[in-house]
Amino acid sequence: MLDLKSLTEAVGELDEEKVLAELRDFVATNPSAEEAQQVVAACQAGMGVVGDLFEKGEYFVGDLIFAGELLTNAIEILKPVLGGKSTAGIGTIVLGTVAGDLHDIGKNIFKSMAEAAGFVVYDLGIDQPADAFVEKVKEVKPDIVGMSGVLTLALESMKVTVDALKEAGLRDSVKIIIGGNPVTKEACEQIGADAFTTNAAEGVKICQGWVQ
Repeated sequence: MLDLKSLTEAVGELDEEKVLAELRDFVATNPSAEEAQQVVAACQAGMGVVGDLFEKGEYFVGDLIFAGELLTNAIEILKPVLGGKSTAGIGTIVLGTVAGDLHDIGKNIFKSMAEAAGFVVYDLGIDQPADAFVEKVKEVKPDIVGMSGVLTLALESMKVTVDALKEAGLRDSVKIIIGGNPVTKEACEQIGADAFTTNAAEGVKICQGWVQ
């Protein structure tokens, strides 16, 4: 089994070569889906290290973006052993960063992990107004709507989006999950979402629970 601690450190140090080489070797051992999940968790812990270093001013936005891409590539390598094959098409998610917010790292990580878990994900992108969510929900009739935001003002945009889905008569046909730094239990209740998370892996678990 892979040294998870060393993997977490390598992700934290943004050592792409080491991370991807270790993951390829790991996949070659034909691991169980459970072992693969542990490896994903170790990669995410490394992302936590990156976030801490960013907050301390040791890493910059470019490093965050690089880390997000590194994790996306990591999940891509792990996809065949994450058990995503047998559960292909377990549900659909419409996902986007809400109006006024341009952050997409958390959203992209969630998207990669949700796809690895077998979801079909329609990613609207960043800075998406409420009507973009409404239109896409009408078009693809998803099981779940995921809204992401890092700025505090994103909470207001999330509420506006939920209200727009209600007005369009679509709210009851979907589950809504919100994610990002400012989301809390209180915010989730005020916004009218079904669940909130600040951790992509946990978010995917919640979504899996909804479609089973």
